[in-house]
Amino acid sequence: MTSPIYVAIDTPDFDRAKAIVSRVKNHVGGIKLGLEFFMANGKAGVLDMAHSGLPIFLDLKFHDIPNTVAKAIQALRPIEPAILTVHAAGGRAMMEDAKAAAPSGTKVVGVTVLTSLDGSDLTSIGVPGSPHDQVERLTLLAKVSGLDGVVCSGNEVAAAKKLWPGGFFVVPGVRPADGPVGDQKRVVTPRQAIDNGASILVIGRPITAAQDPDAAARAIDATL
Repeated sequence: MTSPIYVAIDTPDFDRAKAIVSRVKNHVGGIKLGLEFFMANGKAGVLDMAHSGLPIFLDLKFHDIPNTVAKAIQALRPIEPAILTVHAAGGRAMMEDAKAAAPSGTKVVGVTVLTSLDGSDLTSIGVPGSPHDQVERLTLLAKVSGLDGVVCSGNEVAAAKKLWPGGFFVVPGVRPADGPVGDQKRVVTPRQAIDNGASILVIGRPITAAQDPDAAARAIDATL
């Protein structure tokens, strides 16, 4: 059975990224590459990382007018990532165009509420209600927009799955029970996230910052 763990390679350093992937590739289900890596290494760097044989989750969180997002995703077609992210707050038309522009085998998922935000942060940007309310609202919008699923914290994934039983749920902000939370505010353990309905878990520093990344990945996988 393939591991649900996607290791977040959040570094611009190509050699470091390659070294981490080479150490963990036998015990994770995929690689998440974000803005840091993409801005430093571009499409060529992503394609090189794909040679590891692991699925690529390209986490660029597109959020712009529909035409711009569609053209940006079309420009990424040679990569054929397994998963792409857009911000669900970009609206229905943007999400519809994003899905239409993506390769047929790519899951396009909508980012609901970042795990670094809490209720007071949402209030400060004029969003009423709790993170839970906003996740539910944007999950339904992503569903009717034709996306494949959403990104949400493990605290909300059970509610999102209830609204969308057939959805694909990406859960970041996952931390082992004894690990530091860093800049995350809404965290759960890997086991809790899976029990709540996560399809895949995005885990970065607990693996990549460990003295032995492979052992860390295996230890987390053993709890699932």
